[in-house]
Amino acid sequence: MDDEALATALERVEVRRSRRRTRTVSAFREGGRTVVAIPDRFTATQEREWVRRMVTKMLASERRRTPSDAQLERRAAELSDRYLDGRARPVSVAWSARQGRRWGSCTPSEGTIRISTRLRGVPRWVLDYVLLHELTHLLHAGHGPEFWAELEAYPRTDRARGFLEGFAHATDLPPQDTDADEPGGEADGYRGDLEEPGAGVDAG
Repeated sequence: MDDEALATALERVEVRRSRRRTRTVSAFREGGRTVVAIPDRFTATQEREWVRRMVTKMLASERRRTPSDAQLERRAAELSDRYLDGRARPVSVAWSARQGRRWGSCTPSEGTIRISTRLRGVPRWVLDYVLLHELTHLLHAGHGPEFWAELEAYPRTDRARGFLEGFAHATDLPPQDTDADEPGGEADGYRGDLEEPGAGVDAG
């Protein structure tokens, strides 16, 4: 486990004590925070111990579900073959921490796709949708009828859009203009921060 990543995660923890909780500790994502729920009877030492334990467990779980850049590229190729007849062939696909409020971005002129690191750990079908969304921008720069017609082939488009919209709302971000392109030729996906609901861990 990366000590720096753990330290950063521990800074964003909210501890909730409950008198009804007596024998279990749980951790889950809520907005931009990690919430650790503990029994009210815990001492300060027990609180620190369990918070560290649960956050470490959650980070390890998310890391196991996070593909590398190379795996992102392979998955993008699979999605292109399955839903776009292999017509979208990016030069590169990589994670990026510099996406602002975008889930991902595509520069058609360069053939590059960047996926927001905020999507690490989300369900695979959500990540697949964002990848396919950006792949489709290699074929259609804007969000016109032809663009959305291509995405109709993906069976979870509406569900994935709802997932992303829900988290934009949960993190108190302004309404998203899903039909607007970025200036400078970059067409993006949906704007907003993302934390996966129900991505919690429990300990007895």
